[in-house]
Amino acid sequence: MTSLLRHLLSGGFLVVGVALAVGSPDLRDSLTALVPAYPYAVLAGGTLLAWRFGRGRLGLSLLALLLAERGLARWAPPHAFGDPTAATVFGAVTVLLPLDLAAIAWLPDRGVLARPARIALALIAFQVALVALLCQPLFVPFTGWLQPAWPHRPLGGLPLAGLAAFAVALVTVATRVVRYRTALESGALWALVAALLATAPGHGGVGASMHLATAGLVLVLSLIETWHRMAYLDDLTGLPARRALNEALEALSGRYGLAMLDIDHFKTFNDRYGHAAGDQLLRMVATRVGEVGGNGRAYRYGGEEFAIVFPGRSVTEVVGYVESLRRRIEATPFTLRASDRPRERPEPVPSPGPRPRARITVSIGVAGADGDTARPDDVLRAADAALYRAKSSGRNRVRV
Repeated sequence: MTSLLRHLLSGGFLVVGVALAVGSPDLRDSLTALVPAYPYAVLAGGTLLAWRFGRGRLGLSLLALLLAERGLARWAPPHAFGDPTAATVFGAVTVLLPLDLAAIAWLPDRGVLARPARIALALIAFQVALVALLCQPLFVPFTGWLQPAWPHRPLGGLPLAGLAAFAVALVTVATRVVRYRTALESGALWALVAALLATAPGHGGVGASMHLATAGLVLVLSLIETWHRMAYLDDLTGLPARRALNEALEALSGRYGLAMLDIDHFKTFNDRYGHAAGDQLLRMVATRVGEVGGNGRAYRYGGEEFAIVFPGRSVTEVVGYVESLRRRIEATPFTLRASDRPRERPEPVPSPGPRPRARITVSIGVAGADGDTARPDDVLRAADAALYRAKSSGRNRVRV
């Protein structure tokens, strides 16, 4: 739940902030100067990122948003309210845009020129041609289903088909958000919310352009957040990775302590129980290391090694915290999951039967600085040397 809320908040602040600005008479006039430069800037920057890093979903979503923004700005501005062509364009956008964004969210992200992206691009081109055809006088009598549902009511400017499309799209993308809990899925959800806010008044205009461009910006920022997470967090354990540790070391000064922790006999464990069990063990130990206390920040150093940074703590204090950690890990029973364990919890839960258990211990080395001129890298190497002393003296112990 914490991870889910963290991903949702970042995009939510941006969408809500733009909504408040659009609703403010004092700020609305100043926003006019950003349109249409704002949508084009988002498209250009986002498309460049999508092309450079092979993110077809981002490129397709930005294209759909730009086409919707330009369509509303050109063919369905506020002063054209009641015009059959404007109503057709607006109604088509409210139906097609949410469905496109939801469908794109389910596409495999295999690159801008991959087969799924090419098929999606062809479908978007077909939609543009279809909307242009529906705007012809011959087909105007057949577009009544694109007329507003309940004019002058909240969301009543959308046709019933548009309301249904947004409902289906929001449920679809929200399901992905709950299932995967990633920045990309959360960004897709907020892009849909921004698209709904853009079309809620029942026409285009400055507000619609701002909301649709902001939807694209949310998608771009969600991709950047994903890259940051990939660079700084370890996928297996969820702990900050080696790069994050290097930056934390550069910021250290004054008094601090460092601890290096290694899982005892991890290679033997892997050879006996398999790499899947080894991953289970790493996640369990990472959870305990993350709860070390003493304001310590844990990092995945590599393999079965972890580093813990204790800002403002002396070596004596650090030894106390990591000794308590060592004992908790030793006392934690590690039961291996069955290889045929189902992903979903069955009802009723069957009797587990006997399962193998392993005794897990760790060795820890500690070093620190007390306001002297010692470099953090040197202190880290000293903690690593202390770790090897702990292992060579019998393992399952703390050494300074």
